[in-house]
Amino acid sequence: MKITAPAAAGGGWDSTARALQQAMTEAGVVTSVQVVNVPGAAGTVGLAQFVNEARGRGDQLLVSGFVMVGGILTNGSPVTLDQVTPIARLTGEPLVIVVPKDSPIQSVQDLSAAIKQDVASATWAGGSAGGADHILAGLFTQAAGGDASKVNYVAFSGGGEALAAMLGGRVTAGVSGYSEFEGQIQSGELRALAISTAERLPNVDVPTLKEQGVDIDVVNWRGVMAGPDLSDEDKQKLSAAVETTVKSPQWQELLKARGWTDFYQPADEFAGFLKEENTRIEGILKTIGLVQ
Repeated sequence: MKITAPAAAGGGWDSTARALQQAMTEAGVVTSVQVVNVPGAAGTVGLAQFVNEARGRGDQLLVSGFVMVGGILTNGSPVTLDQVTPIARLTGEPLVIVVPKDSPIQSVQDLSAAIKQDVASATWAGGSAGGADHILAGLFTQAAGGDASKVNYVAFSGGGEALAAMLGGRVTAGVSGYSEFEGQIQSGELRALAISTAERLPNVDVPTLKEQGVDIDVVNWRGVMAGPDLSDEDKQKLSAAVETTVKSPQWQELLKARGWTDFYQPADEFAGFLKEENTRIEGILKTIGLVQ
């Protein structure tokens, strides 16, 4: 099995690919899994390469998600998710808004006030342009009364680069999946202001945006796709392999360790969800000025 993570090492797609690799092999679903990183343009570089190389192949998977749906729209990608075969939605993860430990910003209200005063002066660090992190920064800016189309957002291709910008104090605030910043939040290097989901994470003392009066709810989901022109037999085999993996104790332990929510959906349901999600995300991107 070959799994393509369409991003640099250290980010959410890479982590998902390597978690799937570990669970698949430990659970005995497959004997060998290779993970390949193909970063660039919110996953659309990896998507294009995958569409060319995985056509009709029953031994290849691509990690995808919320970020890629937005990236396709904002980059005007000629290759879209209509050209791959949905296999399964896997995980959901809350995003967290953080600031460096020495930042004068102590709360969501402080960040809102800074944005309202001068949108351009508030610099955000996050993942790919048009992805979940960018959308959350735009929605937060809009909720704070700023012009979301002018949000000062710096996109990084991997979680490690965004983290370095945060720890170096080069940006006002950062957005990422909670698990990617968890160590630095616990050590006190970063201050967590809020998480993006409607409910708090279990055993995590970080309030939601909603409970702080900001009506935003964003879940960064991830899933896997197969290539175009897949036979029904290969689709069934891949779907069964992924389903066996996500129901294994090994996968469930990885979910707990990484703070991911089990968001599993089988192939046909996932395909329907994707169509709805594309419409929803396009609407959000137009609202915040990222797509015309």
